[in-house]
Amino acid sequence: MTTNPEENPLNEPDVTPETDIATENEAFEEAEEKTEEQDETQKLRSEVSEIKDKYLRLVAEFDNFRKRTAKEKTDLVKTASESLMQALLPVLDDAERAQAALAASENGQVDKAGIELVFNKLMNTVAAKGLKPLGEKGEAFDVDRHECITQFPAPTEEEKGKVIDVVEKGYTLHDKVIRFAKVVVGN
Repeated sequence: MTTNPEENPLNEPDVTPETDIATENEAFEEAEEKTEEQDETQKLRSEVSEIKDKYLRLVAEFDNFRKRTAKEKTDLVKTASESLMQALLPVLDDAERAQAALAASENGQVDKAGIELVFNKLMNTVAAKGLKPLGEKGEAFDVDRHECITQFPAPTEEEKGKVIDVVEKGYTLHDKVIRFAKVVVGN
């Protein structure tokens, strides 16, 4: 349908009531779709924001945990030997008294009983803290507990594969070897 420009002075498109309703329906559907898209976008943004917040809180919590455990670890290392040092103080006092007695003696002779007392007290104190000596003459050589310095021919057949001499004692702390015994083994 062509229109004469003289008949339609405003140059308005031909609109019939049917096309007007269809256009309105299309516009309404487009607006509805845009609203749904905006709602979905807003919902996704909200979820992303919530997940980001949870992530940041988790990272902060983990960082605090890491710092706290590192601090506890350094504190533990600093005070780990405190109880041992407290237990050794009486032995140190006895050693100082023995040294003073030695200095006060006229002929400089060492009182053997005093030194044995201090040594026994020291050994009892460290044994109470879990330290045990290893490496005795006559025991079987064990690579998990001994370090063989050298081998000598065994004087008897019974001493083959056994410790003949202990050069340096080894020690265990709570059943963990902290120093291997250095020994001479018979072969």
